[in-house]
Amino acid sequence: MRVRRLLTSTLGSVALALSFLSAGTVTATPAAADPCGFYETGSDAFYNHCTSDGSNVVIKVEVALAPDYERCVGPGRTWLGSAARIQGAHYAGRTC
Repeated sequence: MRVRRLLTSTLGSVALALSFLSAGTVTATPAAADPCGFYETGSDAFYNHCTSDGSNVVIKVEVALAPDYERCVGPGRTWLGSAARIQGAHYAGRTC
């Protein structure tokens, strides 16, 4: 009886752990494809403005060996330039 209870408990724990792992894998894959905010591919830099209200926002773009600048972006993905040149971008706190 004691062995049976131990075996049932162990199998339950393994099943629970596997369900967490598979759930994490399913939710992580779509987010990695088009993340919100600044991201880079192998050669390009992008800013993805994720919104449900259709607003345009101002972002600050950080550039290597050049002055940073602000840019108004709409919903969706915006190409910022070469990943070698663009160091980052973030929401400036206002709409445009």
